[in-house]
Amino acid sequence: MSNPASEPHTPQGLLIDTTRCIGCGACSLACAERNGLPVPDTARRDADLSDRAFTVVRAQGGRFVRRLCMHCDEPTCASVCLVGAFRKTAGGPVVYDESRCIGCRYCMQACPFTVPRYEWDKVLPRVRKCDLCAPRLAEGRPTACAAACPTGATRFGPRDALLAEARARIAAEPGRYLPQVYGAVEAGGTSVLLISDVSFAALGYPDDLPHEALPALTWRVMSQVPRFAVTAGVFLAGVYWITNRREEVAAEQGRPAPGDGPDAGREAP
Repeated sequence: MSNPASEPHTPQGLLIDTTRCIGCGACSLACAERNGLPVPDTARRDADLSDRAFTVVRAQGGRFVRRLCMHCDEPTCASVCLVGAFRKTAGGPVVYDESRCIGCRYCMQACPFTVPRYEWDKVLPRVRKCDLCAPRLAEGRPTACAAACPTGATRFGPRDALLAEARARIAAEPGRYLPQVYGAVEAGGTSVLLISDVSFAALGYPDDLPHEALPALTWRVMSQVPRFAVTAGVFLAGVYWITNRREEVAAEQGRPAPGDGPDAGREAP
């Protein structure tokens, strides 16, 4: 986990331009090297995030597109974590403290981008995801993926400056880009921004997210309900929602959902 005393105080981020990505996989290789992960197969075009791959380049929608943690401005993973294992830093990264984690996996259920992955095969499992190279940022260096990109498809810098650059590119070449910067407002805004010439839904990104931070929406609803009803309502709705989200996440990650198979009735570690 990064040291709060050495974190940058200006929000940093990434700008990913899918029209410039050539699918070389240099970002994935740099990420793996920096995090001590297995060397990825950069020739794969259907790779997905895992506990051993924090960023991947996929061939989707006729383009190459990266997948990684979006580092939401108000992350739902942090808002649902019972023990404060996740937090958003002033410098942009959403970081994880494994010493606090109790393995509830609520972060996995809550993430609107389905990013966090679990070490299912470990005796002492952790939740794994991109940390936006928080230690490098604390040293004043860019993310490993941005430093490795040979085409400028991934740019690192202050989020506000990247947002301005993205809008300037769109204005300068309206025939090349869609008039949208993904991540500017989605889910309340993210530190990872994308621009493209094809729809973000075609690239595999959810296109139905609210423009307000999800934790704020939850609080707004709950604050209007009498306290006694909140207790019962949150519990029942939470159980229903988490159960269904576990099944969805298990299906997406190729794991049996709780209650399926010969080990029915027994939770995964």
